[in-house]
Amino acid sequence: MTKTITGFSKLSKSEKIDWLVSTYFTDSKSAKTLLKQYWNANEKLQQLHDEFIENTITNYYLPLGVAPNFLINNKLYTIPMAIEESSVVAAASKAAKFWYDRGGFKARVISTQKIGQVHFMYHGDVTKLNQFFTTLKPKLIEDSRSITKNMEKRGGGILDIELKNKTKDIKGYYQLHATFETLDAMGANFINSCLEQFAKTLKNQAQCFDLFSAEEKDIEVIMSILSNYVPDCLVRAEVSCKVEELTENPNISAQEFAEKFVQAVHIAEVEPFRAVTHNKGIMNGIDAVVLATGNDFRAVEAGVHAYASRHGKYSSLTHAKIENGIFTFWIEIPLALGTVGGLTKLHPLVRLALELLGEPSAKELMQIVAVAGLAQNFAALRSLTTTGIQEGHMKMHLMNILNQFEATSEEKVKLVEYFKTNTVTHSAVVEEIEKLRH
Repeated sequence: MTKTITGFSKLSKSEKIDWLVSTYFTDSKSAKTLLKQYWNANEKLQQLHDEFIENTITNYYLPLGVAPNFLINNKLYTIPMAIEESSVVAAASKAAKFWYDRGGFKARVISTQKIGQVHFMYHGDVTKLNQFFTTLKPKLIEDSRSITKNMEKRGGGILDIELKNKTKDIKGYYQLHATFETLDAMGANFINSCLEQFAKTLKNQAQCFDLFSAEEKDIEVIMSILSNYVPDCLVRAEVSCKVEELTENPNISAQEFAEKFVQAVHIAEVEPFRAVTHNKGIMNGIDAVVLATGNDFRAVEAGVHAYASRHGKYSSLTHAKIENGIFTFWIEIPLALGTVGGLTKLHPLVRLALELLGEPSAKELMQIVAVAGLAQNFAALRSLTTTGIQEGHMKMHLMNILNQFEATSEEKVKLVEYFKTNTVTHSAVVEEIEKLRH
């Protein structure tokens, strides 16, 4: 049983580590050594990482890989991906090369509106509240001018503010529902600052509204916060070609492959158990690029999965069809991304990733990320409908298994060669390692 600790955040980094290793680890010396092994030798760079969050004790590494040959709107990209899953980058790269030879990916941003809400309680005459809002709306915009002026100079800002009556869901519950354009910024801090100012103005103006009774003036603001559900911050990416151009696997005709592929997508559209795994594969590609470019992958995940359920049933984010001999595969997905602010100017590897992509605007990054998700899904469905998912995945996973058993360089060379023509399973790898060693 460990004891609680008071004032942990006030301890130095060294003191935090000393307390942790002595309290939780049987071999405190080894634990401390391991934590320090991941510190950056550059003290200034390490301090930067220490200050990203509170109570930092070390750095947690994820591989940063690249997937080349992505032709998007006739422009060639090498896409950075930060992810630990062994087959993701290889699958994305393979899909990129496949579609490069067939005209590449097409992508376009449909809309870029983001949403924030002030949630409040009002117990009174709704007609009076509607009248009040008519006078309130211009005041909300005016009072937030100091926050919005710089964004407005760049072409963004507050797009609209609506009063929403939610009393059917909760008695006395209303919203100020605001839409924003934040351009190349993710915009979280901007939106939340505007919303908190809206809340102050709402309460102050309510006190001065003559038609309200004393009780009606007592509006209770519950919270003011942006929404990570952004169905109007939408991007579309697609690929298409003649069905006969889909030939690659000698064991299946182009027509049969196209039909099986479309059917696999349709299954994910109607079957939630399949759709969740289907969409998870899409997010393998999306999250990896979102993370590499310093964006908030948790917000993206939450918004995307809400969007997948927008019709009342969880469904596929991608769609496919065959019409007039043309195979088309596409995705429409909400992505609120930024290329300025947050970690984009702080984290050196994020800066490198954005430079690698040619310093994209937020809209361009939305297109790149959507394409990465589509490519990942194409690669997964191609495997599922032809060879099966395990063949490629386990070959990529082979090195992880070999490292788990501390295979030597010589053993790795022999085992990689062996499994070029044999099925990779965990037990098969163990068996071959034991044969080599005995």
